[in-house]
Amino acid sequence: MESKLTNLREIRNNPENPRYIRDEKFEQLVKSLKDFPEMIQVRPLIVNQKMQALGGNMRLKAMLEAGWTECPVVQVDWSEEKQREFIIKDNVGFGEWDWDMIANEWNEEELQEW
Repeated sequence: MESKLTNLREIRNNPENPRYIRDEKFEQLVKSLKDFPEMIQVRPLIVNQKMQALGGNMRLKAMLEAGWTECPVVQVDWSEEKQREFIIKDNVGFGEWDWDMIANEWNEEELQEW
């Protein structure tokens, strides 16, 4: 599926999104998008036919906070059941961190900033 550049005001938050970011972590997301805007090119928002966000609700909120006016969006035409399944699966973190590798091969200051 290909993304298309879309006005952020056309996209609606999903009130059934089960995940949120608050306070300091939200501010870090805003900063991350400001510092590395190319990131959104490879992780576009996912919306349904009603332009309601299925994936990327917190990024949408952060982009609006950062003053963005548009972003890439992938629009899907899925059943209600498939949309709900995607919302949960998109927000599940799989895998574990390799803490030894992080401690020995990554810069601690950069990790804190990111």
